[in-house]
Amino acid sequence: MIPELLVQLPLPLAANAVTDGIGVVLQWDTLLYIGLGMLVGMLVGAFPGVTATMAVALASGFTLTMDPIQGLAVLLTIYVAAQFGDRVPAILINTPGTPASIATTFDGYPLAKQGKAGLAMTASAFGSAFGMIIGIIVLSLFAIPLAGLARQFGPPELFALVVFGLTMMIGVSSGRIFKGLVAGAFGLLLATVGRDPITGDQRFTLGILELNGGVPFIPVIIGLFGVAEVLNQMVTHRRNAIQDKPISQLGQWLPDREMFRRLVKPMGIGAGTGSVVGLVPAVGGDIAGIISWDNAKRFSRRKEEFGKGSIEGLTAADTSSTATLGGSVTTTMALGVPGDSVMAVLIGSMMIWGIQPGPALFTNDPSLVYTLAAILLVATVLSLGLSLIRMKSMVKLLELKNQYLWIIILVFCMVGTYSISNSVFDVFVMLIMGLIGLFMLRFGFPAGPAVLGLILGPLAESNLRRTLIGDGWAGFFTSPIALVLFAISAAALLLPPLRQMRLRRKHALKGKDEGLSVLIP
Repeated sequence: MIPELLVQLPLPLAANAVTDGIGVVLQWDTLLYIGLGMLVGMLVGAFPGVTATMAVALASGFTLTMDPIQGLAVLLTIYVAAQFGDRVPAILINTPGTPASIATTFDGYPLAKQGKAGLAMTASAFGSAFGMIIGIIVLSLFAIPLAGLARQFGPPELFALVVFGLTMMIGVSSGRIFKGLVAGAFGLLLATVGRDPITGDQRFTLGILELNGGVPFIPVIIGLFGVAEVLNQMVTHRRNAIQDKPISQLGQWLPDREMFRRLVKPMGIGAGTGSVVGLVPAVGGDIAGIISWDNAKRFSRRKEEFGKGSIEGLTAADTSSTATLGGSVTTTMALGVPGDSVMAVLIGSMMIWGIQPGPALFTNDPSLVYTLAAILLVATVLSLGLSLIRMKSMVKLLELKNQYLWIIILVFCMVGTYSISNSVFDVFVMLIMGLIGLFMLRFGFPAGPAVLGLILGPLAESNLRRTLIGDGWAGFFTSPIALVLFAISAAALLLPPLRQMRLRRKHALKGKDEGLSVLIP
C-alpha cells in the first residue's frame, strides 16, 4: 500500500493512478518500443565513445512523431539499457562505454585480466539492476510530494530553482568552473533568440524566418553531443594506432552462493549513495560511482583488492551509478531541472511533444509517475536478462573499426534532424553546432551547461522579469526558499576553486618544508 502522506492523494485516486500508469505500459505497442529501445541502448553502451546522451539525442529526432508515451518508452529504455551495455567495454578493454562506467574500469578490467570477465559482467549486471530498482522506488515515492512542494513556488522561487540547476551542472564540470560558466552563458544567449517571452516582439533573429520560434532544441543537442563527438574522434584518431583487443576469455559466468553473499553489502552501499546523489541536479552516475567505490573500500575487509580486481568495488560502483537514474528522473519531471545531460535532452523532446516538465506535471497527471516507473522497471528486467546471456557477439562488435561507426552516426544525425520538421535549416543548425561543439570539446568547455541554458533560459528570463515587474529585487530577498537556493548555488560555484586554492597552498607549504629539511642537516 502506498502511504497517503507520501503521494498526497486519497487512497482510491492513488490506486487508480497506479493502475492507469502501469496499464499504459503493458500495451503491446509500448512493450514493442521498449524492446527496440533496449536493443539500441545495449549496442550504444557497448561502443566506446557513443554516449547515452548522444544516443538519446539522436533517437529524439525519430521519436517526435510518436505518441509521447511511446517516445518516452524508447528514450528512457535507451538510457537504461546503455547503463548495462557500457559495462562491457569497461570490463573487456578498460574503456568506459559511457561516463557512468568510469568507476567500472577500476576493478572490472583487472578482474578480466585474471580470467574473471564473465563473473565481473554478471556481478555488474545484478548490481546495475538492483540500483535501478532502488532508483525506481525513489521515483515512485518522492516524485509527487516533490512536485506538490514545488507547485507552491512563485516567480522568485522558480528563477532561483533554474539558477540552482544551472550552477549545479557548472559546479560539477570536472573542475572547469569558468569554462562551465562560459558554456552556460552561451546557452542562455541562444535562448534569447526568437520572441520576447513578455512582449512577444522578435529579437536577434537576423531576419531569418526560421528563428522566429527560437533556436530549435533538438538540432542543437544532436550537434553538440552527436556530431561534435564524432568530429572530435576523427580529429584525434591516429591512423596507425593499434586498437586494443577485447579480452575474449570470459571464464566463470555465474557467482556461487558465497560470492552472492559478498555482493550484498556493496550493493547496499551503492544503492544508498546513488539514491541520494541522484536527487541532486546535474550530479550524474559517474560521480556517484566513484563516491560509492570509495565508500565500499572504506567499509570492506578486503581493502587491498580494490583497484586490483575487487568484485565488491565493481558491484558498489555499478549499483550506485544506476541508482542515480530514479532521482534524476524525479528532479527532471517534478522540478523541470534536468538531473543530468540525458535528462536535458529528454526535456527538449518533451517540450516539442507539448509536455512541460515541472511542478504541475505530476500534480495534474499523477499516473504519469507510475507510467515512467513501469517503463523503467520493464526496461531494467529486459536489460538484465540480456546481460546475463553469454554475449560472445559483443566481443566481436568491440573490434569494429571506428571509421564505420562514424559514418553510421553522421548519417543518422542528419536523417534524424531533417525528419523533425523536414527542414534543411535544422540540418544546417546541427552542423554549425557540431563545429561549435568540436571547439568546446577541444578546449575543455562542457556541453551540458550550454544545453541546459538553452532549455531553461526562457523559464529563467520570464520569471526574473515577472519578479522585477511585481516586487522588484525585494521579491528575491523576501523569499526564504529563493535565498536558500541562491546560497547553495553560490556554494556550488565558490567552494571547488577555494578547495583547489587550499590544496595548492598546502602542497606549496609542504614543498617549502621539504626544501628546508634538505638544507638543514
